[in-house]
Amino acid sequence: MDGEYDVVIIGGGVVGSAVARELSRYRTRIAVLEKELDVCMATSGRNTGLLHSGILNAPGLLRTVCCVEGNREFDQVAEELDVPFKRTGKMIVGFTREDRNKLTCFQRQGKENGVPGLKFLDRTQMDEVNPAIGGSFALYVPSAGILDPFLYTIALAENAVANGVRYYFDSEVLSIARESGGYTLRTGGGRFRTRWVVNCAGLSACRISEMLGFGHYNPHRLRGEYFLLDKLAGKKVTLPIYPTPGENGEFGVHVTPTVDGNVLIGPVNYYPDGEISYATTREAVGPLMENGKELYPQLDRRNVIRSYAGVFPRVEDPETGKELDFRIETKEEAPCAVNLVSITSPGLTGALPIARRVAAAIVEKEPLPPRPGFDPRHKRIVRFAECTAEEQERLIAANADYGELVCRCEHVTKAELRKAIRNPLHAVTVNSVKYRTRAGMGRCQGGYCESRIVELMQEEYGLRPEEIRLFSKNSYLFTGKVKN
Repeated sequence: MDGEYDVVIIGGGVVGSAVARELSRYRTRIAVLEKELDVCMATSGRNTGLLHSGILNAPGLLRTVCCVEGNREFDQVAEELDVPFKRTGKMIVGFTREDRNKLTCFQRQGKENGVPGLKFLDRTQMDEVNPAIGGSFALYVPSAGILDPFLYTIALAENAVANGVRYYFDSEVLSIARESGGYTLRTGGGRFRTRWVVNCAGLSACRISEMLGFGHYNPHRLRGEYFLLDKLAGKKVTLPIYPTPGENGEFGVHVTPTVDGNVLIGPVNYYPDGEISYATTREAVGPLMENGKELYPQLDRRNVIRSYAGVFPRVEDPETGKELDFRIETKEEAPCAVNLVSITSPGLTGALPIARRVAAAIVEKEPLPPRPGFDPRHKRIVRFAECTAEEQERLIAANADYGELVCRCEHVTKAELRKAIRNPLHAVTVNSVKYRTRAGMGRCQGGYCESRIVELMQEEYGLRPEEIRLFSKNSYLFTGKVKN
C-alpha cells in the first residue's frame, strides 16, 4: 500500500484542486491522484481564462448558481491566492434584429440570475469602450473578467499542499475496490487506501463514476481550437468580445484578451471521434480567421504566435437529451463517495463554490474537526519584469540570479526559473516551469530559452536530457546529443 488517507480526490484540475484546498481546512489526511505530470495540463488549462458572469445559463441550474457565486467572490479569492485577475467586463455583440432579440432574452435571464449592471450599448458607446471591435450594438456585462487559469489552478494546489495535502502525479486510477471501511484504488504508480473518494476526474469522470457504483453516464467530448496572438494585438483589445450566442447559450468564435496582454481567438468547436487529442488542424485556420475578423476587424494572421486545442467534457441528460447540469451526487449504494460529472464551463468560475458543496456533503455524514493554523493565502513567484527599478535592484542584491535574463521575450530571470523548478508540487516538466513563469510564452515560443530551461532542470534534478519531458508522460524532447 502506497498511502492510507481519509480522502482521496481523483483529478488535479481546477475543480479537484479547489476541493483539495477546501478540505484542507479540516484535520484530515488528503491525497490527490492526477494522471498527468502536473496540475492544469488538460481541460483546466486549455480554455479562454474567462471569469463568467452567469448570464448564459438557465435560472436555478447548479452551474448557474455556482457561476454567479464564484464570480461575486473572485476579487477576494484572487487577492488571497495572488492570482492575476482583471474585472474587465465583456461585450456580447450583435449585427441583426434577430441578434438583438436574443440578447434581450439573455439580458432578462441574466437579471433573473442576479447578474448586475447589464445594459445595451449602441455603436457610439461601443467605440467609447473599445473602438477596435466589430458589431452594430452590444450587451455589456460588467461583472465578467479575465484570469490566468494556469496560475489559479497552481495556486489552489500549492495552497492545499501548504495545508497538508499530498499530490501524486502520473497516477491514473485503473480500478476501485469497495472494502470494509473504505476503498482501495489501484493506479499505474501504486495502491491507495481511503475512507472517502471524490471523483473530480474531468474528461474521465464518467469512467470513474461507473467504478464507484454511480452508474453509467453517456459522455461526449467537445474539442475546440484556438489562436494565440502576440501582445501587439492585445493593445487594441481591452475586454472579451463574444458573438450573440445560440438559444442554449453556446458561443462561436470569440476574442478574449489575457491578463498578460495576449489575445485568444476561438474556439472552433466540433465533436471528435476516437482518443483525446490536442493536435491542431489546418481545417480550423479558415473559420478562426473569418469569424475572428467579424468581431476584431484588425485581426492579422502575422500576429498569430501559436495555436492550441482544448477538449471539454459533455454529458447528455438521459431525460432531456440536452447537456446535463453540474452534478454533485452521493448515494447509499456508494457510501463515502462524492461523484462529480458534467463539470464543464463555467467550471473555472464555479470551482470553489463546487468545492464547498463537496466538503458540505462529506461533513454532513462525517463531522471533521477544523485544521489548526489553516492558511488560505498563497504567494506566486515574484515576476522580475513587473517590479519597479528599486525592487529589481533589491532582488539582484539579494540573489544574483535575478540579474540574468533567460527568457528575453517575457523578461524571465534565472532566479524565477529556479523557483519554478523547485515548485511545492514537485512537478518536473518544461511546461511546469513555463506556466509558473511565462518563460517560453513570448513571440519566439521558447526558441531562445527552452534549451536553457532544460539545462537548469538537469542541474536541479540531476536528469539526463533523454529524461526531460515537455508536459505529458511520453512527451520526451531528446533522444541523445548531436555533438559534445
